[in-house]
Amino acid sequence: MTIRAVLTDIEGTTTAIAFVKDTLFPFAAAALPGFLAAHGAEPAVAVLLDETRAQAPGQAPEAALLGWMAADAKVGPLKALQGLIWEAGYLDGRLKGHLWPDVAASLRAWAAGGLTLAVYSSGSVPAQKLLFGYSEAGDLTPLFSGYFDTRVGNKREPASYAAIATAMALPAGEILFLSDVVEELDAAAASGLTTCQLVRAGDATVAGTGHPVAADFPAVAAQFALPKA
Repeated sequence: MTIRAVLTDIEGTTTAIAFVKDTLFPFAAAALPGFLAAHGAEPAVAVLLDETRAQAPGQAPEAALLGWMAADAKVGPLKALQGLIWEAGYLDGRLKGHLWPDVAASLRAWAAGGLTLAVYSSGSVPAQKLLFGYSEAGDLTPLFSGYFDTRVGNKREPASYAAIATAMALPAGEILFLSDVVEELDAAAASGLTTCQLVRAGDATVAGTGHPVAADFPAVAAQFALPKA
């Protein structure tokens, strides 16, 4: 089947796992207390703090958020607040979105060749846009037509990918989903998407079974007859 769209994960796929683990998460944790002190009364932040209190009754919001960060919990108000903190870092130049060297050129070639590009990550949509908007390779956001996060559903649930295919208005098989996580690829395949596992040496990813494997985006292009950078 012809591939008409590429749906890509971020962490471990376009971006080193270490960037998220060793740069973004510590940055947000260190900045959280000061950010809440400076912005906690602002309406958008106050709503997220109320959501935190509702999901962690009996805990101070700051303590709950730091606990969720330490556990890498996929909790809505945490992800939103991390996005706001990262936004400040990207805007003032303290952060640049990491991409593997092959990613930007391949994305540009795929978009120029007529493929629809979209992102599906557990990080919030605003955080996705910041990473690609302030990336080491420049602003890549014009290349993407869609951004999806866990509001569409868990990344290991087939229904999430069915919902994304519906939102993209394409047959599921014409969407190629790229991820380093086999369980996510299994869920995507269960909904009919075409899949490929990224096994990047820099992340020490282990190849699974049941999906094509590629070491980088040029290898993806070669396997699926996508435009070459």
